[in-house]
Amino acid sequence: MQPSSDISRLIEIMARLRDKETGCPWDIEQDFRSIRHYTIEEAYEVADAIEREDYDDLRDELGDLLLQPIYHAQMAKEEGLFEIGDVIYAVTEKLIRRHPHVFGDDEAGNAASSEKRWEAIKAGERARKAKRRGGEKPLSLLDDVPAGLPALTRAGKLAKRAARVGFDWPDTASVIAKIEEELGEAEEALAGTDEAAKAEEIGDLLFAVANLARHAGIDPEAALRDANAKFVRRFEHVEARCREDEIEISEAGLERLDRYWNEIRKTDKSA
Repeated sequence: MQPSSDISRLIEIMARLRDKETGCPWDIEQDFRSIRHYTIEEAYEVADAIEREDYDDLRDELGDLLLQPIYHAQMAKEEGLFEIGDVIYAVTEKLIRRHPHVFGDDEAGNAASSEKRWEAIKAGERARKAKRRGGEKPLSLLDDVPAGLPALTRAGKLAKRAARVGFDWPDTASVIAKIEEELGEAEEALAGTDEAAKAEEIGDLLFAVANLARHAGIDPEAALRDANAKFVRRFEHVEARCREDEIEISEAGLERLDRYWNEIRKTDKSA
């Protein structure tokens, strides 16, 4: 079998890999649950390639990400649930339905009116999804905020969704005051011995910080990723300085390590 730029070849390859008689033993053993974390990982690797502006990597990582829906759809086909064509139909139908100003007769308007129209369409979709699922639980505004999102991202989305009906702090200063309040409660909990209370109060503090990012128009997940990258870069400088001074980092002592850290921090600030 030869590679191809036609997506039908990718579908064919996946079917061959899953063939019970002639396929790959590892691929045959997988199910929706066993590969779900790969789907998440591939999305993060796409984001990483974009942040590094490595477009050769981006091409490859997008291919790996594209494989995931093909993989899931092949397993669904084997179980008689749906096929990749159903997936493609569903997303094209959704895009057309959500953009009546492009594919229908609605006026395009401005960004604000587009967002209002989008939210009205999404509300209808949530109602239909709840009806399809059945059950006794009343429809919630928060129902379709995925539980599998990174916690910081989900915190921002939950608060943004609640803010649409007016459940929000009036301004950034109010959010900062809430952070100070939560910090005080975390300090009080940390002074005690109740481990559950410590975790709860630190969680509340993190949620409040996510709200501060939302009020400032900043993606909290992206901001924390950038902070992580900065920490890694600065710590690598500390490690390099220890090697220059021929001292084991574990034996350098906090004072020396802080001095190395402040070197790169000062360089960052002056850049």
